[in-house]
Amino acid sequence: MAPTAANATQILAVRVWPAEDYTRVTLENDSELKTSHFVLKDPYRLFVDIEGLELNTKLKELVAKIKSNDPYIKQVRVGQNKPNVVRLVFDLKEEVSPQVFSLPPVGTYKHRLVFDLYPAHPVDPIAAMMEKGEWNKDGVSLQPLPEVPPAAIANKLETKSEEKLAARPDVPAIAEKTPEKLAEKPTDKSTDKPVQLTRMITIAIDPGHGGEDPGAIGRGGSREKDVVLAIAKRLKAKIEQHPNMRVMLTRDSDYFVPLNVRVQKARSVQADLFMSVHADAFVNSSARGSSVFVLSEKGASSTAARWLADKENAADLIGGVNIKTHDRQLASVLLDLSTTAQINDSLKLGKVVLSEISGINKLHKGSVEQAGFAVLKAPDIPSILIETAFISNPEEEAKLTDNVYQDQLADAVMKGIKKYFAKNPPLAKNRMT
Repeated sequence: MAPTAANATQILAVRVWPAEDYTRVTLENDSELKTSHFVLKDPYRLFVDIEGLELNTKLKELVAKIKSNDPYIKQVRVGQNKPNVVRLVFDLKEEVSPQVFSLPPVGTYKHRLVFDLYPAHPVDPIAAMMEKGEWNKDGVSLQPLPEVPPAAIANKLETKSEEKLAARPDVPAIAEKTPEKLAEKPTDKSTDKPVQLTRMITIAIDPGHGGEDPGAIGRGGSREKDVVLAIAKRLKAKIEQHPNMRVMLTRDSDYFVPLNVRVQKARSVQADLFMSVHADAFVNSSARGSSVFVLSEKGASSTAARWLADKENAADLIGGVNIKTHDRQLASVLLDLSTTAQINDSLKLGKVVLSEISGINKLHKGSVEQAGFAVLKAPDIPSILIETAFISNPEEEAKLTDNVYQDQLADAVMKGIKKYFAKNPPLAKNRMT
């Protein structure tokens, strides 16, 4: 039986998170709600009926929260459809694939009713990256990568385990060539001189948290999700100053991205590196220093690393994942495919980045740590997680919100990337340019 008006569910807050990936609308309430929804075309509209609800002032605020620049929603209409049933009508700018689901209380949140409006025809991720990047504008020409001795390519290939290559059906250019063939240098037939191959290096930068998930919050009110997005954008700009590099941000504004989707995004653009950017926090405000983490297959390198991985892996609970569509098998599959070679490459990257960061900030620990971070489980991409500083430390919170420190940090990571590629040239792929 539906609750009467006297004990109807109360809407406590309404939030809207517009983004190119999808728009999320969240209704926070004091008890679970039952809903039904349907979509009509010509024009596209999403109808949602919410039972056990009476229209209140808080719910009416939703109308004003839809902005004109929302990629998918023109406007929303809210009304009492019948006693104890409120109807929301989303007038849409294009066809969407809606997901409507509930989230149980977690952290500081009560019950949440979530509407995720995904485009029915999403943009190709590589095309989107090329459109956003600066590398292909103003007639910039590609510059060759550093000269790579043929033997270095062959040796690097031989270090990759057969199971890693078998796990890469998407990269036939590597899997189908023997080390000897890769070692052959192409020549310009007109001069018989070796021709240097160039290809675009793709780097995935992952600003942690976002949207419903603020991450850690400093004493001064700074939110981790805002700080790391600002740092990631600075790093993106620096990387794109190199004409043979391009960047994909897993999020470029304030919205939530599930952990497995962050990994999928990096793999969809065949990233050469994956770098997740965070700001650490601890119950003791005196904790300080920067850290770099990579994946571990054999347990965490310390109790603190395990604690941090558990905390970061809980982001999906806070941010809000639709369990019905979430591929639970993906995490275990990625862990199974994560090879020693991937972790070894990640450690090499982590060491040079940590070394460069040590020049601008104290290190929390002087070596790269390891733990089971879900976001680092791409089996074929060297992946690191950078804890830029402790946002829970007032002195380091001030640094993290300072433009100069953010720029220094981005410079340090950029230097680490260049040093990594100088010693670990990327293998040839089927996307030669």
